[in-house]
Amino acid sequence: MFWHMGLPTASPVDTILDKENFTLEELLDEDEIIQECKYVNGRLINFLQERAQIEQLIRYIVEEAPEDAERLRSLKFPFIACEIFTCEVDIILKALIEDEDLMDLLFSFLDPERPHSTQLAGYFSKVVVCLLLRKTIPLVNYIQAHQDIIRKLVDLLRITSIMEVLIRLIGTDEHIPGNSVDSMQWLEDMNVLEMILDKFSSSDCPKVHANAAETLCSITRYAPPGLASKISSPSFIGRLFRHALEDSRPKSVLVNVLSICISLLDPKRLTSVTYYMYNRQLAYGSGITAKPETVGAMLERLGDLLKLLDLSSDHVLLTTYGKLQPPLGMHRLKIIEFISVLVTASSEVAEKEMIRLGAVKRILEFLFGYPYNNFLHHHVEQMVLSCLESKNAEFVEHLLHDCNLTGKILEAEKNFTLSVDINRPTVTAEGKLPPRIGNIGHLTRIANKLIQLGNDNKDVQTIVQENGEWVEWQTNILLKRNLVENVFQWACGRPTSLQDRTRDSDDDDYQDRDYDVAALANNLSQAFQYGIYSAEDIEQVCNVLHCLPILSKHCFIFALERE
Repeated sequence: MFWHMGLPTASPVDTILDKENFTLEELLDEDEIIQECKYVNGRLINFLQERAQIEQLIRYIVEEAPEDAERLRSLKFPFIACEIFTCEVDIILKALIEDEDLMDLLFSFLDPERPHSTQLAGYFSKVVVCLLLRKTIPLVNYIQAHQDIIRKLVDLLRITSIMEVLIRLIGTDEHIPGNSVDSMQWLEDMNVLEMILDKFSSSDCPKVHANAAETLCSITRYAPPGLASKISSPSFIGRLFRHALEDSRPKSVLVNVLSICISLLDPKRLTSVTYYMYNRQLAYGSGITAKPETVGAMLERLGDLLKLLDLSSDHVLLTTYGKLQPPLGMHRLKIIEFISVLVTASSEVAEKEMIRLGAVKRILEFLFGYPYNNFLHHHVEQMVLSCLESKNAEFVEHLLHDCNLTGKILEAEKNFTLSVDINRPTVTAEGKLPPRIGNIGHLTRIANKLIQLGNDNKDVQTIVQENGEWVEWQTNILLKRNLVENVFQWACGRPTSLQDRTRDSDDDDYQDRDYDVAALANNLSQAFQYGIYSAEDIEQVCNVLHCLPILSKHCFIFALERE
């Protein structure tokens, strides 16, 4: 019941239920049906829990509408059907989970002969995840009795929402109740890791590679001990690198396999773009502790990875500041990130192998060869700072002497404009004045860290002060620059004084919260598209945007506009 001007009025849903011959479609077309489900309207719930109604709701979710179907059938009804299940009304979920024929109908969406649109896949995913959260044990028992479901999910990894279902079913989600993890021991005997790994060799689709990698990365973070131990074994890592380094495979295989290796070295590390956006104040040299056998298996192929950093290519990319010959490319950037994380693992064996192969020296060349790639600068800076904080004096000396870190910094300070040398990877545009290089801020932070460590380490201080030119530059330029620019407060090229302001409890709550902006935008954009919400509702959404972090708000608006 709703109240308006102090007078009780009947709900439109109740008005439909009062009719003698009403249909499910009439209810689904009523805008207030979701709200009535959430308020547990008894008459409505009693109708929806009937087997015939649940079956029809599932069919809207798993069966594609005919090409000539009306908009209500193709768009609104599947959306509303999904929302009814995700209202988490226990009696409706119970009626579904206890009827094996209905469950078979729900999971028939995974059958290979179906078209698998991303829209219906999203609805299917939401219903299954809701069952997994609210009816965990019955759902796991059903899947255990129908193990082909796991293989079908793996075969549909190209769809991100299907990947999310697989991740949760494998037990790699922190929201799944702990007692359900023990009941999924059978997954370790299904060779599910091998099924996912085979996608790197059987598919050429970059989306499949990315989702397979994300699934395996989730396993490294949250999986039961058996799966986690298997994925970090030398034999499994060896198979990963065989796929990654195979000449006939796309570069997306290499990039995503290295993401898995990075997650094995540092399970808490995020590999998406949001990692760089939200984690700007980084703690370097945190001392990641990976298993020695895991690190050792990766080091066996380090030399092969370094060969892929070769820049001999005819590909040229024109930019506003000049041309890249060749562009850095995602695969080189990912190799550098992997080596940066490997250094952070603080493994003496890894440090000796890097000295032998000259890995650090090779990567430093990229820092100065590509002066406008900020992602690259971030990874190289992290690697250098980890090297400086190493307890291995030989490694530190290698960085300062053999790699000539201070000399390279001084050379960049002297020649602070883009090179005109045609043999360099980045060359200034013809007919234009060479612009200032874009890595000075990173070099300044490295220099400051070097000085800081020199104050605590006499060996480092001795090596640095051997260069009289460095001492002069430190006194006359660096100290003055620190007073004026204070680069430790920079973020995305601007001061971050707003981060230091006093925030009240409400500010702390929304600033520190992790919003699923993409999912939020997707749901609302569909709701607007189906005419479920009015102009007043849209205005309320705009008011909510003011409570979101700035970056999330921009992503939210972009997602809505994209629809």
